[in-house]
Amino acid sequence: MAQRLPLDELSTVVARIQGLLLTEEKATTAVRLLAQAAKESVAGTIGAGVSLMDARGRRTSSGYTDGIVSQADAIQYECGEGPCLTAWAAEEPVLVRDLEGESRWPEWRKAVRGLPIASVVSAPLIAGRESLGALKLYAAAPGVYDASSAALLQLFAAPAATLLAHIQASEAPHRMTEGLQASLYTRDLVNRACGVLMERSGLTHEAALQQLMKFARSENTALQHVSERVLAGTLPPGA
Repeated sequence: MAQRLPLDELSTVVARIQGLLLTEEKATTAVRLLAQAAKESVAGTIGAGVSLMDARGRRTSSGYTDGIVSQADAIQYECGEGPCLTAWAAEEPVLVRDLEGESRWPEWRKAVRGLPIASVVSAPLIAGRESLGALKLYAAAPGVYDASSAALLQLFAAPAATLLAHIQASEAPHRMTEGLQASLYTRDLVNRACGVLMERSGLTHEAALQQLMKFARSENTALQHVSERVLAGTLPPGA
C-alpha cells in the first residue's frame, strides 16, 4: 500500500530536494540525490532511480539508489522498451501494480523475470515542453504502488525536472569555459614549443609548427603531447 504523505511533509521533502540540487553543479550528482529522496517517500520501495535522456531516448545521465535499479534500467535500454521509457515518451506516469499480470513490454518483462521486481511506478521529468527523462520506483512485492503513488511521484518530478533543467543549462557555460581554457592552454603550449625549435634549429614559426605536426602524425599522438616533449627536452634531435 502506498504511503500517503501529508501536504506539509511532502513540502518538506520537496524543499529538501531543492536545497540539495541547488547546491550541486553536476547533473549526475543531482539525480542520485533525487533518487534517494524518492525512495524514502514510499514504503516498500527497494530502489529508486532517475534517468536523463536525449531526444532519441538514449540515457545521458543516471542516478540510482540500488543495483537492482541499474540492472532493470539497463535492460530497458537494451530492449528499447519498459515502463520508464514509456513514461518518458508518453510524458505521463506509468503504473504497474503487478508485473506478473502485465501485458506491456514483453521483452523487458521476460528479461527481468529473474529480478526481484513485482511492481513499478514511473513519472516523466518534464521541464517546459521538453521531457528530460524519468523518475522511477521499484518494489519486490505486488500492489505496493497505486494511483496515489503515481500522483506523489509526479509531485516529486515537477520541481525536480525544473531544477535538473536549470543545472544542465548552468553546466553548459562551465563546459564551454573549460573547453576554451584547454584550447588556450594547448595553443600556448604549441607556441612555446615552436619557439624552442625556432631557437634551436633556426626555423621560422611556420616551419617549426610543420615539424611538430609531422612528428605528431608519425607518432600518432596529439600535438599537445609533442609540444610537451619539446619543452621537456625529450624529443629526439632532428625529429
